[in-house]
Amino acid sequence: MRKRIAGSSLSRSSSHRWALMRNMVTSLIKHERIVTTHAKAKQLRKVADKVVGYGKDGSVHARQRANRIVTEKHVLTKLFEVMGPRYADRNGGYTRVMKLSKRRKGDGSYMAAIEYVDRPGEIRAARPPKERQLNSLRDVLESVGIKPLPPDKMIE
Repeated sequence: MRKRIAGSSLSRSSSHRWALMRNMVTSLIKHERIVTTHAKAKQLRKVADKVVGYGKDGSVHARQRANRIVTEKHVLTKLFEVMGPRYADRNGGYTRVMKLSKRRKGDGSYMAAIEYVDRPGEIRAARPPKERQLNSLRDVLESVGIKPLPPDKMIE
């Protein structure tokens, strides 16, 4: 009986699995979209979201923690200078896993594309965070000349 085992082993030893995740998260930050198997993409999502959290934090300690995961220096710089500010107003959910229709030719395994949301050239646009939606609606109403409702009279 399987209890309290987080994640899949992906038929690899723990050191091989960790090296695989480090290389894949580095490639994901560099290219912002990669194609891999569905099982690997689901495991990669956890590591990729954690690394973006380090990029948002921006402290020295967060940079040291991200340096343990990301294997290339210029990718680490991109994480802290580009991706951290990009996701400053988003509370989680930085990645999207989309299952692809075609299976892999050799063994027939399910393939998936994993990408960061809110990036230029993404396949499907992400729903903006709630704070950004309300601010944009207020801006549109004020630009047209309509006075927005006070916060206590708004319906959620």
